[in-house]
Amino acid sequence: MLKAGSFWWRDGHVLSRLLWPFSCVYGAVAGRRMAQAQGAVVSVPVLCVGNFTVGGTGKTPIAERLAKAAASQGRKPGFVLRGYGARITEALLVDPARHTHADVGDEALMLVRTAPVAVSPARVDAARLLENEGVDFIIMDDGLQSGKLRPDLSVVVVDAKRGFGNGYCLPAGPLRAPLSAQFPKADMILLNGEGEKAGVVIDLAGAAGVPVEHVRQQPVGEAAQFSGRKVLAYAGIGDPQKFFDTLEALGADVVEGVPLADHAPMTTALARKLLDRSGRDDLLPVTTAKDMARLSGVQETEIAALRDISAVLEITAVFRDEAVPERLVQATIDAFAKRFDAAP
Repeated sequence: MLKAGSFWWRDGHVLSRLLWPFSCVYGAVAGRRMAQAQGAVVSVPVLCVGNFTVGGTGKTPIAERLAKAAASQGRKPGFVLRGYGARITEALLVDPARHTHADVGDEALMLVRTAPVAVSPARVDAARLLENEGVDFIIMDDGLQSGKLRPDLSVVVVDAKRGFGNGYCLPAGPLRAPLSAQFPKADMILLNGEGEKAGVVIDLAGAAGVPVEHVRQQPVGEAAQFSGRKVLAYAGIGDPQKFFDTLEALGADVVEGVPLADHAPMTTALARKLLDRSGRDDLLPVTTAKDMARLSGVQETEIAALRDISAVLEITAVFRDEAVPERLVQATIDAFAKRFDAAP
């Protein structure tokens, strides 16, 4: 059975051809909105970490690394998120002791481990809330296409394996807007990992005059605990297979990998199934930090039990050029200074 959106990453699929007329309409509207967007500004530097496509590209570990770079330069960083899937109607400062993923979203609970996080359907309101908390450097996770909060610098994360997919806009492909509309908004492409689409991404970025830097994601912590273990892996991220492959590369025997939809909350039925499977064959349940964030604070018995026995594979972003994160922070500060000096 073909999963929703899986054909986006294949060339020439019949569904893409059938949906192409709708893709043209969507792309035209999205591209026009991006071109016309002015965006509100705030009184601190804003660095946007976005992507051109739907689905996971590995933004969150990169956003965390950039926040640490800002902190190392004496800044007090904070994150702005829309709060995907969360039940929020106004700007909210995330408190991991009180909030669950249903309140603020899973990525917010991950990022708050590194720096303050504010979520809001209106990103500018979240940014101003952080300003009031003393944050003096904002990292906007996603938001490249919305144009509601104007960044001083924008980097775009692209997965080297998937690239831009089939090159079509939604719903025929994964692009959020035509590349011709999106590249002018990007100051740098961060090519994540290695894969068959890397060359295409580099060529298109070069044609658009956008520099490319390389980054990869590396396991951290007690990764050796997975070596030789039989595991039951489950993941609700943009590309679950990448998570399963990483576990295999660490020496784990992934007896079963259970892919979930991106941001999908855990259900009682699925938790019970995973508990039964792991107990029957003595498998270690292993999941991602994002999935664990969705399990945190949940009191339902089966879900809590799954949370308690699951191991987490933590990931960090490693840049090929180790100086890039600090350079990006400084470039954002410099761009902000020019914008602030030019303000009437």
